[in-house]
Amino acid sequence: MTSKTNRRQFLGGAAALSAAAVVPGVRAGDHDHTGQVNLPSLTHTVFFWLKNPDSKEDRDALIAGLKTLGDIDTVKGIHIGVPASTEKRDVVENSYQVSELLLFDNVEGQNAYQVHPIHKKFVEDCSHLWSKVVVYDSTAV
Repeated sequence: MTSKTNRRQFLGGAAALSAAAVVPGVRAGDHDHTGQVNLPSLTHTVFFWLKNPDSKEDRDALIAGLKTLGDIDTVKGIHIGVPASTEKRDVVENSYQVSELLLFDNVEGQNAYQVHPIHKKFVEDCSHLWSKVVVYDSTAV
């Protein structure tokens, strides 16, 4: 077995474990014929910049609000995070305070999420906390 194969196996396993942490039904080893982890096909990634970036209370309130979004039935996986203390490089954007990654089966599921009462309540209750939001939606290829 070559080091390239070992690295590929390690990365595949790491991806599967990460997926398992985000998507409750996904287990390490749940791969398709190409070796890709089987995940819902649409990702909704959101980055939040707080009005008071040094306020732990505001950050915690936003995180608590974001956690409620996992109760929406079309949300198939959720990950809420803060900037990691990874290596500082020109390509790393870490000026935000909180991020969320939501997984959906399809665009219809994401559309239903946008108008869901839990999402509307989250925006109503938490929008005063942020000064900027950036959203990246993508579909698996």
